[in-house]
Amino acid sequence: MAVETLSVILLVALFAFLATGLWVGFALMAVAWIAMTVATSVPPGTVFATKVWGALNIWDLTALPMFLWMGEILFRSNLSRNMFAGLAPLTRRLPGGLLHVNILGCALFAAVSGSSAATTATIGRMSLPELEKRGYDTRMAIGTLAGSGTFGFLIPPSIILIVYGAATEQSIARLFIAGIVPGLMLAALFAGYTAIWAMMHRERMPQADSAHDEAGKLRAFMGLAPTIGLIIAVIGSIYAGLASPTEAAVIGVIGALILASASGEFGRTAFTESLLRATRTSCMIAFILAGAAFLTVAMGFTGVPRSLAGWIGEQGFSPYVLIAALVIFFIILGCFLDGISIVVLTVSVILPMVQAAGIDTIWFGIFLVLVVEMSQITPPVGFNLFVLQSVTGRNIFEIARYAAPFFALMVLATALLTAFPEIALWLPRTMMAR
Repeated sequence: MAVETLSVILLVALFAFLATGLWVGFALMAVAWIAMTVATSVPPGTVFATKVWGALNIWDLTALPMFLWMGEILFRSNLSRNMFAGLAPLTRRLPGGLLHVNILGCALFAAVSGSSAATTATIGRMSLPELEKRGYDTRMAIGTLAGSGTFGFLIPPSIILIVYGAATEQSIARLFIAGIVPGLMLAALFAGYTAIWAMMHRERMPQADSAHDEAGKLRAFMGLAPTIGLIIAVIGSIYAGLASPTEAAVIGVIGALILASASGEFGRTAFTESLLRATRTSCMIAFILAGAAFLTVAMGFTGVPRSLAGWIGEQGFSPYVLIAALVIFFIILGCFLDGISIVVLTVSVILPMVQAAGIDTIWFGIFLVLVVEMSQITPPVGFNLFVLQSVTGRNIFEIARYAAPFFALMVLATALLTAFPEIALWLPRTMMAR
């Protein structure tokens, strides 16, 4: 069977399985089984058993459930309220006022949770009622939160960067370092847009809050100390070379347990709920990774990735043309799949083409995560839109409309990252060279 025909059959089969509501992991396994049955004489069962075990028996993946558990612990503590109280005095006098709490709060929480959904839900439940009570524009409040909630994918410790690193055998520590500057750049773009919008729409901004005494500001700022301390302990231990990502994740869990227990609101029930939720999410991701690993080796047997990479080479596409095509491809895919599924589903096919075009795989990981962030706020399956729908009760397409300017800023960030690759590569090269 021709490779082109087989590719079409497998693609149709995949979307048919997904359309029926079949779990993504099962859908990937089913497509891989079809590919091996149709195109090879190798026993699919044997390959499935060995490849799945090899894909999941990776030490770096143990960081995944630990970081997830850390986020779940913090989600159930009062750190989010303390974070709002601490950030409010810092943003009160900025153009846009407390709208910047959404941006800064998401950036801070992303640095200790690694999850986009957890970041959006936690900051949303904390900030939206406060912003509404103070008279801030609801559309802008939801829009800033929808866009900033995606920071959980990019700002380390990112769950999706761990998945990408495990799937492509890249250094997770290097990926974490590479995500810092692009994450800060995206936060700066969001904050700049918010400030400009506030200056252009003064009539939609509330009256300035009354000034607070310096002692009150200091007490509020102290509420940020636990979160900042945890960030330094987790991320700093990796960058200083004192701990691997897995060891840093353990440090994060211990620190989160101490902070949550000290808050007085984290009892046995919350402990059990956080552990069970982290376990369920970890199993879901592992199941998808297992299916993707089987599909990867099946595609290798069929020769589809090699053919696609060869076709790209024959066309003489420049890296910029390939990147532009991939942006469109991932945005369309993001309308139907969640971020982690997109990464594990496409990496095995896309990576040979990327390497053939001479694109750095660390840079491509950051690019991929940035584009996947866009998919989190594109209907009908933008996961952050579902989270905000549950928080606000509003229509998912209405929320997507509020988030549209921030989607455009992500496109701009992707263009800047493509034009200036050193945005992602300078810091890991500098730090790893020490």
